Amino acid sequence: MAITPLMPVYPRSEVRPVKGEGVYLIGEGGERYLDFASGIAVNLLGHSHPHLIGAIQRQAETLMHVSNLYGSPQGEALARRLTELTFADTVFFTNSGAEAVECSIKTARRYHHAKGNPHKNELITFSNAFHGRTMGTISATDQVKLRDGFAPLLEGFHVVEFDNLEAARAAVGPNTAGFLVEPIQGEGGVRPASREFMTGLRAICDEHDLMLVLDEVQCGVARTGYLYAYEYYGITPDIVASAKGIGGGFPLGACLATENAAQGMVIGTHGSTYGGNPLAMAAGMAVLDVVAQPEFLEHVRSMGERLRSALEQMIPNHDHLFDSVRGLGLMLGIKMKTDSRAFVGHLRTRGILTVAAGDNVVRVLPPLVIEEQHIREFVDGLSAAAAQYEVPAAAA
Repeated sequence: MAITPLMPVYPRSEVRPVKGEGVYLIGEGGERYLDFASGIAVNLLGHSHPHLIGAIQRQAETLMHVSNLYGSPQGEALARRLTELTFADTVFFTNSGAEAVECSIKTARRYHHAKGNPHKNELITFSNAFHGRTMGTISATDQVKLRDGFAPLLEGFHVVEFDNLEAARAAVGPNTAGFLVEPIQGEGGVRPASREFMTGLRAICDEHDLMLVLDEVQCGVARTGYLYAYEYYGITPDIVASAKGIGGGFPLGACLATENAAQGMVIGTHGSTYGGNPLAMAAGMAVLDVVAQPEFLEHVRSMGERLRSALEQMIPNHDHLFDSVRGLGLMLGIKMKTDSRAFVGHLRTRGILTVAAGDNVVRVLPPLVIEEQHIREFVDGLSAAAAQYEVPAAAA
């Protein structure tokens, strides 16, 4: 069997985009798709946003890459802006979400090492989590589909039930370094943690001098209507992994940390050849120019409420397929009564792009720049698709 030039690790669909315009993708044959997937929460400004394109073009004409052995005016500027906007005192830039999580894990462990407690190297993680596909991040999950065939995995992780504060508390031991948690599980089915759970984790960390590490790769950067989801929960984390939307489509991630949490991250403890390159920094700065404005965040919250309301009004018309809506802001999930992946495939044939997730959920992750007419187009299209959908026999 001949292998394809592109390593066949993705179940690629028939959609083959070659161009993007606002909230739409255009395929090779001119097909037009309403993009309510946004590259899985990446294209938060939609496609071909003029401010983002202009910033990247101007920087590409000037300087794209230099070694991190030199000073970084561009990186310093974006890091300073993030520290002004968030809990963080310092930032390490990466090229992806998994890299940001890896840096977060290292930062949490190194904190205890710097304090003379190298045995405190175990992070408590949670069921159905997704943190990436590197060796470190798959080791942090309990998902067999991610881990199968990659043994031996890394030690130092203890998985307990998500949103179960007592299970988290009971798992704390002499070797615990902290908690690694998604405030809203994305791949796991758009499952927001309760406020009680998140505030409880913060209290446990304060009591035992542990690191609260948040994976906000998918839910961060305005997706929830807050710049970061920890604001919604009213807590202050020690470390946050950020990516996806932070570059608006350009590869960029970040590990944000307090000065206390990062005390062990000294020269030589971490690095990245491409991390913090000037081109990525220009993209990140352009994204923040737009999304960090209070009126933009209010727009996301408003559109999120209207989209949720429209979906909730539609569900009773197709209650043989749909159960409920959950999520926050414009990170929503439609819980189905049948296989969500098959239905997501059906939607693609009708020009609507969404993303399947665990627990038979359809992830709805539109660009944050959507307006009411896009919500109407999506919900009308979803309803029409549901009316014509025949549940596959195997999924019935």
